[in-house]
Amino acid sequence: MNPFPHTTTETDIEEEILRAEKQLNQIVIYNDDFNTFQFVIDTLIRVCEHEPLQAEQCTLMIHYNGKCSVKKGEYKKLKPLCENILERGLTAEII
Repeated sequence: MNPFPHTTTETDIEEEILRAEKQLNQIVIYNDDFNTFQFVIDTLIRVCEHEPLQAEQCTLMIHYNGKCSVKKGEYKKLKPLCENILERGLTAEII
């Protein structure tokens, strides 16, 4: 037990870093000249469980900005989603 409840211990800092690292990963999809807007929207709805409006907005960001972060979370949860996106022919990575 910490005798000084308002001080931060090294363990507290390590636990905080671990919690933060779990949320730092994200799937980024990049623009290409091959896939249609509708295909990207459908992929985001099916794979990332986006609502239609969210999927449309992400697709527009991919098109106009060249990329968009479409899903955040722990790496182990994002990996199968990213693999599914890649299998569908989109260009994506986990960062």
